[in-house]
Amino acid sequence: KCLGLSTLTLLRLLRRALTALWSALASTWLWRAPSGAVAKESAATPPAVPLSVNYHFTRQCNYKCGFCFHTAKSSFVLPLEEAKRGLRLLQQAGMEKINFSGGEPFLQERGEFVGKLVQFCKQELKLPSVSIVSNGSMIKERWFKRYGQYLDILAVSCDSFCEEVNVLIGRGQGKKNHVENLQKLKKWCQVYGVAFKINSVINRFNMEEDMNEQIKALNPVRWKVFQCLLIEGENTGADALREAERFVISDEDFERFLHHHKDVSCLVPESNQKMRDSYLILDEYMRFLNCTGGRKEPSRSILDVGVEEAIKFSGFDEKMFFRRGGRYVWSKADMALEW
Repeated sequence: KCLGLSTLTLLRLLRRALTALWSALASTWLWRAPSGAVAKESAATPPAVPLSVNYHFTRQCNYKCGFCFHTAKSSFVLPLEEAKRGLRLLQQAGMEKINFSGGEPFLQERGEFVGKLVQFCKQELKLPSVSIVSNGSMIKERWFKRYGQYLDILAVSCDSFCEEVNVLIGRGQGKKNHVENLQKLKKWCQVYGVAFKINSVINRFNMEEDMNEQIKALNPVRWKVFQCLLIEGENTGADALREAERFVISDEDFERFLHHHKDVSCLVPESNQKMRDSYLILDEYMRFLNCTGGRKEPSRSILDVGVEEAIKFSGFDEKMFFRRGGRYVWSKADMALEW
């Protein structure tokens, strides 16, 4: 590796540079073409490389977070072998990191489905990074015993360290305590060699909360802090399953929260501007979701048309992906963590 980039990634970047050079040369040639000659279109810009992909293979969830922007509109889940076929297509197209999300990934077959996908991606596809985003409520230690070795990062969603606020947001677990469960998951990650990450959505109910002490004590490898985002048809609008308007905060509110937690070294902030188009999102049918218009408009499935064709309709802002730090040290083998 060189400066954190794999050889495969460097080759792709070289390919793009050569393509850009050819485009420039072709444009010069066309400019000099004789009068009346038919000008042909110069070489097209190659499609984005799916370096990091978020696969929301299920929309089902056992929580009812009021701001959720990927809601349970369908109970469909691809058969395991079809999902593996799609993941192999992505790997062949350049994917180095896969993140499994939902919904709640551990609902399907009590975690066995996502476990098999994790094992396949690490053992068969040899991906540098395999991660999961979960609310953590259904993860058992036996899952770590069986699949922990294949998982690089477990990101657990936690929006507050006050249980009453979690219940208000929709992360209530009945008699269970979300914060206590978070601490248990952190311990299992240490025992079974999985990098521990925390995701928080900053909204109207937690924007004044001081999380400095708790985050520093848990010491995640990354604390991803999102600004509450509205997506038409998901958490706002006539056909939405959620009404997230009451959770929305201003850019100033978000910046104030960030400033208050500026001394947390693992903090990774993501405003609405950074987040909206800088993620490659696959839905349960393995269709890229284009959010540029404020909705999630699906491409055709990569299983039907291939990755290169489908990704053209993803609306993916590759420059913003790199600008927001989308490429980082994401393999636990490279983190040099003391388990």
